[in-house]
Amino acid sequence: VANDCLLNAEAAQTDTENLQTESDTQSRASESQNSESQKKESCRLILLTGPNMAGKSTYLRQNALLAILAQAGFFVPAQRAEIGIIDQVFSRVGAADDLARGRSTFMVEMVETAAILNQATKASLVILDEIGRGTATFDGLSIAWACVEHLHNVNQCRALFATHYHELTALSDHLAGLTNATMRVKEYQGEVIFLHEVGPGAADRSYGIHVAELAGLPRAVLTRARTVLAFLEESRTTGTNRAAADGLGLLPLFTQTTQPTDSETQANFAEDKLRQALRDIDPDRLSPREALTTLYHLHKIFTETDK
Repeated sequence: VANDCLLNAEAAQTDTENLQTESDTQSRASESQNSESQKKESCRLILLTGPNMAGKSTYLRQNALLAILAQAGFFVPAQRAEIGIIDQVFSRVGAADDLARGRSTFMVEMVETAAILNQATKASLVILDEIGRGTATFDGLSIAWACVEHLHNVNQCRALFATHYHELTALSDHLAGLTNATMRVKEYQGEVIFLHEVGPGAADRSYGIHVAELAGLPRAVLTRARTVLAFLEESRTTGTNRAAADGLGLLPLFTQTTQPTDSETQANFAEDKLRQALRDIDPDRLSPREALTTLYHLHKIFTETDK
């Protein structure tokens, strides 16, 4: 509102514009502060999803170690780090039983999780890795879900929560302090490439069968696993949970699988040999003559595979 004492209309208009400019500046500053506050709030609890072997557990441990280093006054490997004071660091990573005390792996997991939920404060840092994996799917999912809500609503601490329960990512729509993050991967010609990077978003697959293949499970087991996985995913898409359970009974789980013939076994061996030969090559260290020799060697293996 223009000052009533200003009789000059031009001066009154100028004063009004100045007042509006100052008001807009204050409004933008207030919006910026609110936005920054909301941004910090949304990063208080990170739900981390991603494939097996992608580095979720390493990322959790890394952040806990960086927080401890910063608190002790050491340098941290970052261009800029704003961590704040931490009173305690809680960790629930890995799996181990305690048979001497009569505790199963899942019981140890629950005891450690209970200690965290009962003791963590607003100034604490918590890292939790795959809570609920040692029991039935729905039981584990329910426990993990409730733990995330408790950390957010009751403990209100900073936390990193890694999980394969992708259903938990829906909590980001209901919990203001939770944000989703995922380990980045790429699929190339049927192979999964781990980028070892963390970015915003949620994973939709865990690539467990791919990791099983890397570990050397028999081809028959991998083929069977892919068949069952496709059936379960199709049942989930259609939303027929009961039908999915009934359908599992129709799968020939205990039927004799077809054994590979001698020629197939030989071809598989040659193919594995070709893969190993490719892995052993270091292109940057090959001389022209060595490169030509290697090329002939690979061609020979491929010819054996193609027979």
